[in-house]
Amino acid sequence: MSEKYQVSSSPHVRAKDSTSRVMLYVIIALLPATLFGIWNFGMHALLLILVTIASCLASEWIFDKIVHKKNSLPDLSAVVTGLLLALNLPAGLPWWEAVIGSVFAIVIVKMMFGGLGQNFMNPALGGRCFLLIAFAADMTNFKNSKFEAYSGATPLAMIRNEGLSSVNVMDMLTGKIPGTIGETSVIAILIGAIILILLGVITLRIPAAYLITFAVFMLIFGKEPMNANYLVAELCGGGLMLGAFFMATDYVTSPITPAGQIIYGICCGLLTGIFRCFGANAEGVSFAIILSNILVPIIEKFTIPRAFGLAKEAKKNE
Repeated sequence: MSEKYQVSSSPHVRAKDSTSRVMLYVIIALLPATLFGIWNFGMHALLLILVTIASCLASEWIFDKIVHKKNSLPDLSAVVTGLLLALNLPAGLPWWEAVIGSVFAIVIVKMMFGGLGQNFMNPALGGRCFLLIAFAADMTNFKNSKFEAYSGATPLAMIRNEGLSSVNVMDMLTGKIPGTIGETSVIAILIGAIILILLGVITLRIPAAYLITFAVFMLIFGKEPMNANYLVAELCGGGLMLGAFFMATDYVTSPITPAGQIIYGICCGLLTGIFRCFGANAEGVSFAIILSNILVPIIEKFTIPRAFGLAKEAKKNE
């Protein structure tokens, strides 16, 4: 055959919709968690969300201008990055730190590698991890404006230090806990996840592999092995649900094949379990997903089927 087929760079949208439409679906699916976060943490949370999204949009627009690149804002990926980053921030974070995180996410993690489809890690998670390293005190200073049952420490930290009896599992289910703007309400996150699934934006392969692997790991190695209430608390605490459904499933940084997606989800679950059980921090979701992002090329090397007849044709040409 003389014809050669060329495939454009990712994201390879795995549906009939355009990239901008898929991004719009993600924004819509994030609205329940966003609205609950604003109700829970107040107007400062809304301000932080707006500042973060605006900073991401401005950073991408300025970068496009500097490198004489076509304006990429219409694909809405910068809005998704800004919203996801904001939902992963404490409501009390100074606005200027959110701006720094936004610039890092867009310019360093995304645009420096060629823009949408070329970045090797999720930009929002890259921005969050940068802020965790640069401003650790502010990034772990949680406050709860609606509910006063907790002193400000997250339930995961309280479980690690004081045991399961120190938290109310039902509060963790309903979102009556300290945490980042978008991670506290599991119910709101699951509503958004159902929207993504019904719209065909994601499948259950990555989230299911992620959560099942994590659950098995925690039942064996967790602080209270084989305790169902403890497992529910670990599943509902921190950014696990938000990460499993909205960040680990990112088209650009996750595998294409079904087998690759399952392996990738297992890696996310194992690494999250390791970080939570043996790491210095009680969370671990962000770093687990980023490390799994780095493993994606290796996973795809072994899971993408070889083109039929490719090896034979190569031998003929020798």
